[in-house]
Amino acid sequence: MKIVTFNIRYDNPDDGKNAFIHRKSNIIEAINAHKPDIIGFQEVLPHVSAWLKEQFPEYYFIGHGRSENFSDEHIVLGYKKMDYQLHHFRTFWLSPTPQVPGSRYTEQSICPRICIHAIFETDRHRLFSVYNTHLDHEGVDARVKALQQIMQDIDSFSKPTLPTVLMGDFNAKPTDEELHVLKEFKIKENDKNLQLNDLTKDIQGSFHDFGNCTPEKIDYIFATPEFLLQNYSVWENKAGFLSDHYPLEVEVILV
Repeated sequence: MKIVTFNIRYDNPDDGKNAFIHRKSNIIEAINAHKPDIIGFQEVLPHVSAWLKEQFPEYYFIGHGRSENFSDEHIVLGYKKMDYQLHHFRTFWLSPTPQVPGSRYTEQSICPRICIHAIFETDRHRLFSVYNTHLDHEGVDARVKALQQIMQDIDSFSKPTLPTVLMGDFNAKPTDEELHVLKEFKIKENDKNLQLNDLTKDIQGSFHDFGNCTPEKIDYIFATPEFLLQNYSVWENKAGFLSDHYPLEVEVILV
């Protein structure tokens, strides 16, 4: 199973030669070449969501926008139609009121933040969960609270916890305090850690600002131990940038 996280960079004409219109063909080429089973996108504007559905008919795409009226940037999951069945899908806002559209933590930017959650069934009838998110780019405390909220959701949504993937753009480096939340979260009933392994831990960088900075690792794919890592890779394209982030891919076996 190939799983990818991809901050696709919102369609901003001010990006000039790196604007989305100039990256489209590279994105099509990359997805068709790698053929991921599950791909989690961040920063998907509504017309780009429609474009994905048009360009990749072999995938279903689910997700919606983060704002009060569900517009603005979308968080999206794509999955292969022939290989996976969707059992459940929902969205919650990263805030004290997760069911209130457009809500947010006071410690963050003006941008609401969301997490989407889906449960899939494989062709071998195994169920697993996928969470995809994009944490705030300004508020450290908001990122800490958001990750605590997501971990609590993973813990409480199903008992026992399904095999779970958590991925996205966390806007935090591996040594930042936000990432300690994933290591220190305790399961309520038995005070044991809810174990999530960083399947991308050996990847050194992901955000590169279209080549204008040394790549920083702020994108991740975490998973519970049922996902055995077989390989990992960074999507690069010699013809031009796919985004201002490198897409990160892991190949896993669900045991």
